[in-house]
Amino acid sequence: MAPFKKPEWHQNERNSDEFTTSVVSGVHAEPSMPQSKKGRFQKRNPSIPDIEQLEQDLLKGERSALARSITLIESNAEHHFRPAQVLLHKLLSHSGKSIRIGITGVPGAGKSTFIETFGTYLCDDLGLNVAVLAVDPSSKVSGGSILGDKTRMEQLSRNPRAFIRPSPSSGKLGGVHRKTRETMLLCEAAGFDVILVETVGVGQSEVIVRDMVDFFMLLALTGAGDELQGMKKGIMELADTVIVNKADGANKQMALRTKAEYDKILHFLQPATKGWGSRAFTCSAMYNEGIADIWQVIEKFTEVTQQSGVFEERRRLQTKEWIYSMIMDQLQFSFFQQPEIKVMLPKIENDVIAGDRTVTSAVEELFSLYSKQ
Repeated sequence: MAPFKKPEWHQNERNSDEFTTSVVSGVHAEPSMPQSKKGRFQKRNPSIPDIEQLEQDLLKGERSALARSITLIESNAEHHFRPAQVLLHKLLSHSGKSIRIGITGVPGAGKSTFIETFGTYLCDDLGLNVAVLAVDPSSKVSGGSILGDKTRMEQLSRNPRAFIRPSPSSGKLGGVHRKTRETMLLCEAAGFDVILVETVGVGQSEVIVRDMVDFFMLLALTGAGDELQGMKKGIMELADTVIVNKADGANKQMALRTKAEYDKILHFLQPATKGWGSRAFTCSAMYNEGIADIWQVIEKFTEVTQQSGVFEERRRLQTKEWIYSMIMDQLQFSFFQQPEIKVMLPKIENDVIAGDRTVTSAVEELFSLYSKQ
């Protein structure tokens, strides 16, 4: 038997930079095998996408380009930050033409089923392009999405007029990914008429969602009863409408009673949007009942608020809030990236845990180190 001969790698004419660029731009290219004099693999250079090509493809409505653009925006890699900002700047003039709808609700209210039925109605019956930004809780192990909304919206995900992007919340308060605003701009530039933002839950922190959408919708369960008392000072004050889902079969009468209860509560609360009276409605996402009525409510809301100027004023205030949110994100990133902070933080943590110092003094020392940089 002939002795085993180690295969030799031959350097391809194309380098690794061209390969990584081709992957981002969607153009097929053969990868080359990097080599060094010592026979070990070299580290591939960071992939920098072709921003010009990405912009052109996204404006044509290509879904793959939109998906790659969102991945670029969401990336935490330092070498992706500048290209992402360049892309956003190029697309700003093409955004802002959609209706942005936030959808939240208590667990079990049927948010995913409602969004699938509602989105399918908008796509098939009205011919609109719908983007769903489904923000899932982050896995503590992998950091990825836990619920997998794209899997739960199987019918809508196959619709050629729909685009579903599940993203991990990454621990962000309110269950919203920190780049959700940027993602909405990309979807609008790609030609989507309606942006649906589904959040992970319900609570006071949902004000973050309210600050990035035009119309905010709360999905409720039947027979909430005393739960109304606990909800009314929080999420109820933010909702432009309350939808009592699962109003079908034996549950329909109870759904109507629950709707009446919500209408009473909403009547005494200050409207979430100036000039708009929030009301409750019933629907059955399972049997596609009441879905068209909900869209008519949203259309009426858009008409009323645009005529009064509230629509544009809200978007201006949301942009201002976005600025401050980005400042906080940048400060947090800068703080934890400081070399001295990285060195001292573990030691200071141990001192606090051991009871050798207070949390306040520990934080003051860390900020003192940070301010000296």
